[in-house]
Amino acid sequence: MKTNVKIKKLDKNAVIPTYGSQYSAGADLYYVGSEPLTIEAGQTVLVHTGVAMEIPEGLVGLIFARSGLATKRSLAPANKVGVIDSDYRGEIMVALHNHSSLPQTIEAKERIAQIAFVPYVAAEFEETEELGDTERGTGGFGRTGRK
Repeated sequence: MKTNVKIKKLDKNAVIPTYGSQYSAGADLYYVGSEPLTIEAGQTVLVHTGVAMEIPEGLVGLIFARSGLATKRSLAPANKVGVIDSDYRGEIMVALHNHSSLPQTIEAKERIAQIAFVPYVAAEFEETEELGDTERGTGGFGRTGRK
C-alpha cells in the first residue's frame, strides 16, 4: 500500500527521505547540517532534517532508530519513538541520544533515523465505574512469565 505525502525542503541541502529497499517500512531521514555534528557520550541533541511534511489525516509518522546506527554507534531517538501528528507542519527533527561512552559524530547528509507512516484510531473516552473482567485481570509487569 502506498500513499502520497507532500514534503517541503526547508533547506536547500535537505535530502528527501528514501527507502532502503522495495519492502522497507521506514524511510530514512537525513541530517541536513553542512558541518559534522558531534554528540557527546550521554548527550541528547536535536538533529535537523530540513524537511517538513503534510502527513495525510488518519496516519501518524513514527520516528524510529536506524538499526545500524543504534547497534554499531549507540545512537537512537531519546524518546524511543517520535510521534509526528498529521496536523504538524514544522521541521521534522530527531532528538538523537548517544548511549555510548564515546563521542559520536554525524556527518552531513548522514541517515539518522527512519519514519514509518501508520494508521491510527482516535479513542473517545467513556468514564465508567467498572471494567470487564479478564483471566489476566490487573496482573502486569511480568505477570505472564518469562517463557
